Amino acid sequence: MPELPEVETIVRDVDRLARGATIQSVDVLRPDLIVGATADAFRRCVEGRTIRRVTRRAKNIVIDLGADRLVVNLGMTGRLLVTDAGAPLPSHLGVRFGLTDRRLLLYQDVRRFGRLQCIPVGEWEERDRALGFEPLLDEFTPGALHDLARRSRVAVKTWLMDQRRVVGVGNIYASEALFRAAIDPRRPANSLSFAESERLHRAVREVLTEAIEFRGTTLLDYRDASGQEGGFSRRLRVYDRAGDACRACGHPIERIVQGGRSTFYCVRCQR
Repeated sequence: MPELPEVETIVRDVDRLARGATIQSVDVLRPDLIVGATADAFRRCVEGRTIRRVTRRAKNIVIDLGADRLVVNLGMTGRLLVTDAGAPLPSHLGVRFGLTDRRLLLYQDVRRFGRLQCIPVGEWEERDRALGFEPLLDEFTPGALHDLARRSRVAVKTWLMDQRRVVGVGNIYASEALFRAAIDPRRPANSLSFAESERLHRAVREVLTEAIEFRGTTLLDYRDASGQEGGFSRRLRVYDRAGDACRACGHPIERIVQGGRSTFYCVRCQR
């Protein structure tokens, strides 16, 4: 599933490529991708509107249409692409937005777990308030992380992925941040000292920032808005490296399952 760096990369691309364009036509090819409205109602909400700005909140792409927001969640395999009108259309196309400059904004999704919704600004703002801290903003401090963590006995890896606390950190970057912070992913969140919370805070921000610089991590499905793979996968230190030597100490990386998700870590470096 695309996490914060992948979504942020797409957001920056789409904002650069499509800001100011007007959505002239909307073709909903997979109605099951539309949330809270019929395909016709969704089309009426979006058609004729100008893309004022494209931003990110948590793992959501938020397209400012004025009085409404077009919110796109990529699910597991979703892609948002900007192409020329004459370019070949990708397979598994879900929604096609025709722009007035003859380009296309395409939503593609192989497994169709993604969702698109056009909602009033007020409804989006209410939903926004229910989400946790953005880890790259100044309001997310070591103290804020420690204060939240000490209220929970959940394993710190699982805790870090809870979007009600800190948003955008999924399976890949939770494993990577905990490795950089030298924290065992199985420890209860409330067992972290303030010094460990500071290390984790720093590691989360570092790994997310680096991943954005390398335009995200492509393991299977992720592509940016131009259809290119991300470059951070070769910089992963533990994720998807079970059995490989730890880049720090040489001990084999181990894999366990937490909350139904794979966790990768080094038992020597993360005591």
